[in-house]
Amino acid sequence: MAMEAEAAPAELALSETDINWDRLDKTRFHVIGAILFTAQSALLHPTAVVKTRMQVASPGLAQMHGISVFRHILKNDGVPGIFRGFGTSAIGSLPGRVLALTSLEVSKDMMLKYTEDLDMPEATRVGIANGMAGLVSNLVSCIYYVPLDVICQRLMVQGLPGTAVCNGPIDVVHKVIRSEGIRGMYRGFALTAVYQSPASALWWGAYGAAQHVIWRSLGYRNEMERKPSHLEMVVVQATAGTLAGACSSIITTPIDTIKTRLQVLDDYGIGRPSVIKTTKTLLQEDGWRGFYRGFWPRFLNMSLYGTSMIVTYELISRIHVDISNRTEASLKGLI
Repeated sequence: MAMEAEAAPAELALSETDINWDRLDKTRFHVIGAILFTAQSALLHPTAVVKTRMQVASPGLAQMHGISVFRHILKNDGVPGIFRGFGTSAIGSLPGRVLALTSLEVSKDMMLKYTEDLDMPEATRVGIANGMAGLVSNLVSCIYYVPLDVICQRLMVQGLPGTAVCNGPIDVVHKVIRSEGIRGMYRGFALTAVYQSPASALWWGAYGAAQHVIWRSLGYRNEMERKPSHLEMVVVQATAGTLAGACSSIITTPIDTIKTRLQVLDDYGIGRPSVIKTTKTLLQEDGWRGFYRGFWPRFLNMSLYGTSMIVTYELISRIHVDISNRTEASLKGLI
């Protein structure tokens, strides 16, 4: 029986394309996930640095193309310049990622159960469940991630006008707390929670609904004998992740620009920065176009991050389900 289970084709029922939290080995999930997500973050970190610098820089640098800004950073700071803040982000994100993924999976599983008996299209149900999960996950993780975001972004923009010079993450924390107290570490918290929670809900909702629609457009149904292969799953999930990332970045970039400037700029000459002051200054510098500073690097970052993240996420989930299934089949074969 164990041999038969191992020889079975690597195909999956369409109803199993969403992984339930109670089927996962949490320890393995988080350990393997930490390694894969850190590697993924390393590949995408330069786009975050370019985006952040364009949002915070003077109008001259901000109006340059993303590739030109990338070259400018390389020329002046070398390779370390495009990885500023990465070490702090990579290490600091590990516990935050566990918190975010745990709250995401638990809340998604609960929403799927609560909406199971409701009379609505399956795509709508999946979209709502994923959207609510993204909303809850972001609200929970904001408490942890906002101070980390303040530290990383201040390291990314070292040397730009209006920013303080800091020697590493500890120095950032020391200077911010000395000048503003603990509330300085939570600059932009309300704005982050207000815009990122809907943005997260939008991303996960769009991803869940897009994946469901794509499967149906390809002719797959739960009751069919024909099942999608692992390769088809990866392609569909990557496509859905790209569409979700693109949709979210277009809608949320203006607020992200305000949030980033609010968190890292100190010298406006008009007192402690606020959302209104930051918005007025941005309008004076660039007009409405200023709200889309760094749009293309952010678009690229979110699209690639969404695609690679969801493929990695689903791959880890699938690995654990497969391991559990094979272990169960082996145990049955021994009995």
